[in-house]
Amino acid sequence: MHLEFRHLRTIRAIHTAGGLARAADQLNITQSALSHQVKGIEQQAGVELFVRRSKPLKLSAAGMKLLRLAERVLPEVEALEEEFRGLRSGKSGRLHIAIECHACFDWLFPVLDRFRRAWPDVDVDIRPGLAFGAMPALLREEVDLVISSDPEEIPGITFVPLFDYAPLFVASAQNPLAEKPFVTADDFRDQMLITYPVERTRLDVFTEVLTPAKVEPRAVRQVELTAVILMLVAANRGVAVLPDWVLREVRYQPDYVTRPVTEKGLTKRLFAAVREEDAVKPYMAHVLRLGRTEPMKLQRA
Repeated sequence: MHLEFRHLRTIRAIHTAGGLARAADQLNITQSALSHQVKGIEQQAGVELFVRRSKPLKLSAAGMKLLRLAERVLPEVEALEEEFRGLRSGKSGRLHIAIECHACFDWLFPVLDRFRRAWPDVDVDIRPGLAFGAMPALLREEVDLVISSDPEEIPGITFVPLFDYAPLFVASAQNPLAEKPFVTADDFRDQMLITYPVERTRLDVFTEVLTPAKVEPRAVRQVELTAVILMLVAANRGVAVLPDWVLREVRYQPDYVTRPVTEKGLTKRLFAAVREEDAVKPYMAHVLRLGRTEPMKLQRA
């Protein structure tokens, strides 16, 4: 049996319209051409696909099986066609990104590497210096996309969910906390906490754990680079709380231990903030799709 996408569209249209005449109008073909196509499908299938004497026209049991196939296959085909149409249009543009997540470079660069291959004419730039004025910059059209874990109600701005992540505690295998199955706020009282150089309101360990418990670590040391944070942790010079994708390479190394933060663990969600009118641009829709899927590879690594 040789099936084509047009055959599946025919079955779906007749079922939806309830008759050949209305289905022919939907498909923009003549009723006689549609009847001929139906006969051809039935000849290939070797069974009747419609109950001829019913009004409105109904699918037979065999026709319903073909309809279920159409309902599974056609949405995927149509989604792909729409994506390809988007890729063929609007090939030039600007994608300037501000980041409110210091560790996001670890997954953002692979996303942008795939993006620039599909959209070589889109001007891509990253503006980490706008980290604390990112949303006003987005409204002023100084940047086009903001990576943030703190969605807000801002007229004209839409926050697109990207993916969930787990903030994990990481320490040296020599640290006494390595013996614990998980850490709590009180465990940080005697620890040097190493963080990125950002406000506490941007750090999960403070917003989710320490500040609600009114706990202050022994000291806080701010470090710019993830690699340096991990080096200090391995040397037992402090502890840190980092996203799971950052710790994918050290999680099983003997120098480190990673533990859930609190008994149930933490889960946070990362968002992309864009102007509403830009969210439908083909290249913006593409980078948002990559931003939802590419980081998952790092979390599974």
